[in-house]
Amino acid sequence: MQPKLLLIAGGAALGLATPAAAQMDHSNMPGMKMPAPKAPAVKKPVAKKAAAAKPVARKAPAKPAARSTPRTRVGSAAKPAASRSAKPPVGEPVVADPHAGHDMSAMPGMNMPEANPNPSAGHDMSAMPGAAGGTNPAEPGAMQGMDHGSMPGMGQGSGAMQGMSGHDMGSMPSATGAAMVGTNLPAGNAPPPPIPTDRAADQVYTAATMAHSQQHLQSMHGGQNFSQVIFNLAEVQIRDGRDGYRWDGSAWFGGDINRLVLKTEGEGSIGRSLEAAEVQALYSRAVGPYTDIQLGVRYDFKPNPSRVYASVGFETLAPGFFDVEGALFLSNKGDLLGRLEGYYDQRITQRLILQPRVEFNLAAQDVPEIGIGSGLSTAELGLRLRYEIRREFAPYVGISYDRRFGDTARFARAEGEGAGSTSFVVGIRTWF
Repeated sequence: MQPKLLLIAGGAALGLATPAAAQMDHSNMPGMKMPAPKAPAVKKPVAKKAAAAKPVARKAPAKPAARSTPRTRVGSAAKPAASRSAKPPVGEPVVADPHAGHDMSAMPGMNMPEANPNPSAGHDMSAMPGAAGGTNPAEPGAMQGMDHGSMPGMGQGSGAMQGMSGHDMGSMPSATGAAMVGTNLPAGNAPPPPIPTDRAADQVYTAATMAHSQQHLQSMHGGQNFSQVIFNLAEVQIRDGRDGYRWDGSAWFGGDINRLVLKTEGEGSIGRSLEAAEVQALYSRAVGPYTDIQLGVRYDFKPNPSRVYASVGFETLAPGFFDVEGALFLSNKGDLLGRLEGYYDQRITQRLILQPRVEFNLAAQDVPEIGIGSGLSTAELGLRLRYEIRREFAPYVGISYDRRFGDTARFARAEGEGAGSTSFVVGIRTWF
């Protein structure tokens, strides 16, 4: 009889071990808040231990639940198994949840909603970069409403994000449906818009009156004609021996493209007749912003006998603001001459200008009648300093060196003149 009592007592103690472990006092653990009404329910089975000994003894087959092996197996698959509401397979022991009835909300990170398959659902994701709002990432459309602009590698240039609705991607190209107008248009050679013709004055004035007014408007805003007379050189040359004088000027009339140009230059000795004098009548046409082509005729009054030449030349403002002129002349006797000259205005102040100047005259053959030899016939190098009292009136002083070369120098010596001379010059540069 005594062994049986010991067996029953041992079975009762073993059967009560499981519910006692499930009803442990976890209130002292961090985040384990036990509700007050459940505390008496835990003590009630212990008070009637003797009366419940027989039913508890029938739970002896649940002894494997006391072993750690089934709990370890269940714990390893707790995440997928706990989320399913299906009943456990037949033959598997039912293991009671040791945390059933405990308030787990106070534990850090334990804010998991019921039956939610997403492990991140319910967690505060607002601190993560780019996770501004949103729903379960595992569900379709979960990325809607997320700000992808702050996520690394998900800038506006990411082609993978184009076409996704509800994203704050900043200003996207035409993929967002923005109208391609104005500066959004790609570069091309599209024609300009037509000039508007719906003038309000057309409703008041006749077509003939409007045509006359339009022509006048165009002529006064870019199509008008101008004129100028300028003497670049008008000077007295003081040199050893007989002093002389020299002039070089031009006049023109026309617009920006087409002009009529007159040029003249000459020199002589004071107290003697002219040594050289010429005039040119040219048609000038602009072929570029800084270059004119000139065609016309040249007539030489001196030296005798006089000559008439066909002239073709150019004027240009070369890079560096060098004024350059050149021309070829074909006489009625078949003589071919050439001329090249240039000058540069170096501003020392707004009124004081230093002008270096150079001029070369050439001939294709000897012309003894007018004292010109073939090749480089004459050259002039000058340096003049002028002061602009007004832009239109500027006196100057300077120095000029003239030199004859080759047969031209030989012809000059035959006439009793030297091959070269240096002059101190005083003159006026003026235009109106």
